[in-house]
Amino acid sequence: MKKDLMGVIPVIPMPFDENEEIDGAALRRLIDFAVACRVGAICLPAYGSEFYKLSDQERLQVVQIAVDQAAGRLLVIAQCNHGSSRIALSVARKNIEAGADMISLAIPRQFALSEDDLLRYLTPIFNGVNVPCLMQDFNPGGPTIDVDFVVRVLSECPNLRYLKLEEPLSAPKVAAIQKATDNRVGVLEGWGGLYMMELIPAGICGLMPGLGMADLLNRVYFLYKEGKQATALNIFEKVLPHIVFSLQNLELYLYSEKRLLQARGVLSNARCRSASLTPDPWTNQYVTELNNRVLQAAESSSLPETTRRP
Repeated sequence: MKKDLMGVIPVIPMPFDENEEIDGAALRRLIDFAVACRVGAICLPAYGSEFYKLSDQERLQVVQIAVDQAAGRLLVIAQCNHGSSRIALSVARKNIEAGADMISLAIPRQFALSEDDLLRYLTPIFNGVNVPCLMQDFNPGGPTIDVDFVVRVLSECPNLRYLKLEEPLSAPKVAAIQKATDNRVGVLEGWGGLYMMELIPAGICGLMPGLGMADLLNRVYFLYKEGKQATALNIFEKVLPHIVFSLQNLELYLYSEKRLLQARGVLSNARCRSASLTPDPWTNQYVTELNNRVLQAAESSSLPETTRRP
């Protein structure tokens, strides 16, 4: 991989046409928007891409489209989630053949498994590929991996490079992981960027939110790293209500993310593949109000002209 991950690495949402088929042309526009946001990498198909609604063939298809459209302008991280270690490895290898720069894998959390079982699941996947690997732990309300487990995985899988955490009050864990791995495993914050401001001082190397406000959050991250915390917080507090509201429900998040990209002139519709949430009129109105706040923040935050205006 040509460079380390730093700053915002947005998850690319999946655009659908009126028949709920993947809209390849719209997906290419999303990749171009990510480039315009000046981020260094993108990730798909993840939870924010509705990966769980895509067929195996579609998951490979969207990675290929992303690699082709990115054309070396940014890194492509291919999410290879599957409950079977053997199948996840097969998917990972196919994505690497398609040109993905890194693979990402969410720890299977459908049912409770011991750390030994999880290590037995992860090891053949990470050791079966020749690119850097990212491990994600998304388990709302349930147990998450601890520092010792990260060290165990790293000892067995030297190409583990990044960990994505999506849990509250994790600053001590972030700092402990950095110390225990001698900074060999970079920590990325997920969950829409909600916890980024408390975790930047703890040592995260970046965050993995949605694409809709990737440029804004990228600016927040680097302003904070440059010691301009007050300016960073001033931008962050303008977009925080949108993040908090949308994360009440994953399907609401998907809808809100696509509505925001629609408001920014990048998507033509906010369609999600069924099963999906049907928003009520009050939700629709509030999403519009929140989107307007994000647009105002984009206008006043010295962002590239290519991303500020629809």
